[in-house]
Amino acid sequence: MNRFTVLAAVAVAPLVLALATPAAAQAVLDKGYKTPHLANGQPDLEGHWSNATLTPESRPASIGDRRVATKEEIAKAEGEIVKEIAEGNRPTDPNKGAFKVGGELPAADSAFNKPQYIAAGGAVGGYDRGWLDTGDRMMRVAGEPRTSIITTSNGRAPPRKAGAPAAGRGPVNPYAGEGGPAGPADNPEQRSLGDRCIISFGRNGGPPMLANGFYNNNYQIVQGKDAIAINIEMVHDTRIVRLNGTHRTDNVRPYFGDSIGHWEGNTLVVETTNIPQVQAYQGSWQNLKVTERFTRVGPKRLHYAFTIEDPTVWDTAWGGEYEFAPLNGEVHEYACHEGNYAMEDILAGARQEERDAAAKAGKTAAR
Repeated sequence: MNRFTVLAAVAVAPLVLALATPAAAQAVLDKGYKTPHLANGQPDLEGHWSNATLTPESRPASIGDRRVATKEEIAKAEGEIVKEIAEGNRPTDPNKGAFKVGGELPAADSAFNKPQYIAAGGAVGGYDRGWLDTGDRMMRVAGEPRTSIITTSNGRAPPRKAGAPAAGRGPVNPYAGEGGPAGPADNPEQRSLGDRCIISFGRNGGPPMLANGFYNNNYQIVQGKDAIAINIEMVHDTRIVRLNGTHRTDNVRPYFGDSIGHWEGNTLVVETTNIPQVQAYQGSWQNLKVTERFTRVGPKRLHYAFTIEDPTVWDTAWGGEYEFAPLNGEVHEYACHEGNYAMEDILAGARQEERDAAAKAGKTAAR
């Protein structure tokens, strides 16, 4: 989980690749840059990459239609991270005792007094700063500091059609309701996919692939003649993109959907359908199609653009873009459950509560 600084782009030439998508993506090449190719002739996208960034997916309403951040906004956002890193890396005083059970909320004047840490109840926000990977720069696209990843005029998803499902990721528990009511700690299957270390608990793997605001924003791309693998640090996920194939017609919905890729010049185009409900994007899954474009535009820049289409939810296609930058290191094993007793303890605790309740009921009945 290496903390990574997204590098600012170097001087760029006014060469924009022909990516005429609704997201208005602009894959701008570094001046004089020529895309390297592998021995099999494919453009070279391989390597270890990061998309950690301070730029939010959706633009705050207060910014309006302005897609470029001001110097003041950049200084404020990036300056806060400097303070956060300094505070988070301070030595812990062992004489102050252990953290409170269930986590400890940050103080009002703490650099960690932010929604993402408060939402974690302090339990995750209490990590030493070295374990976190929030990014420490706003996202630059062709050197332009962006106020959002989404590239619509207001930087947010377009209005939803009347009757469209509510925005959200879909059910956390895919087994809810099967075989009657079930509590969240009745069986392992009642826990979320993230709890069970099956797939990530963010949108790192996508599609679309978006940075997690906390950590594990690292990727490794490995190319083959017939398929491309994207290894995602978060929960050791791996997306397989089949090249020049056709989408499955059996309505099976594998994790991360059914991804088919092809090359358009130096751009890898990946079209994904058959996305499972548990990986819904903003409430869309059954008719969702995500088209992603990966373009190497410089030695330290990998442009990524995505287009979202679901005619049952939105009237028009829309999307976003950002740039991966080289990871300062490699993606290592994500030992999700190594030394983690959470699943066992959750289930064991629930069983003990049931035994206690049964014993209490027995005593009451005996009176």
